[in-house]
Amino acid sequence: MINHKKDWHQADIIAALRRRGTTLAAVSREAGLSSSTLANTLSRPWPKGEWIIANYLKLHPSEIWPSRYFDLNGQLLERTPRSITQNQSLNCYNVQ
Repeated sequence: MINHKKDWHQADIIAALRRRGTTLAAVSREAGLSSSTLANTLSRPWPKGEWIIANYLKLHPSEIWPSRYFDLNGQLLERTPRSITQNQSLNCYNVQ
């Protein structure tokens, strides 16, 4: 099985954040980062940034960046940042 899903366009990610009433810079600052730091995630892989953005959008990062989370056969790759635990990653789905 070959993965045919495409990554979201940068403008789509920014628009999704705007629909939730915020900006990429604001999310970055809220996470304790410089206002431009999360912008790096739009153009290059950075698991911590991907999780921050995805959690804000209440999605799994693989839904936004499938090319970064699935191999060529469509198998999910394990990519979690060191600072996010399993419980924190489940919080975006309201799992208790």
